[in-house]
Amino acid sequence: MPLKTRKAALKQIHSLDDVYDQLAAQLPFPAHFGRNLDALYDVLTGDLTGPVQVIWHHADDARAALGDHFETLLTVFNEAAAERDDLDIVID
Repeated sequence: MPLKTRKAALKQIHSLDDVYDQLAAQLPFPAHFGRNLDALYDVLTGDLTGPVQVIWHHADDARAALGDHFETLLTVFNEAAAERDDLDIVID
């Protein structure tokens, strides 16, 4: 029997804290999650059982709010997805 995909939807992102809050609320993040980009990468590549899908709705709106953090966050998502075959990042 195939594993059920764990899904998270990011909506109305205005800060990195919004990203951390929404992901931690929707996925089984460990209690020790450090709420920084390195910790996010570690959770996405090692602490979550897959398959995992993260859908980022209205990412263009978030780009303006996050500034340089937007590209850095995309890099973290893309690098994590490259590390595992069962992580899918959808930018909407």
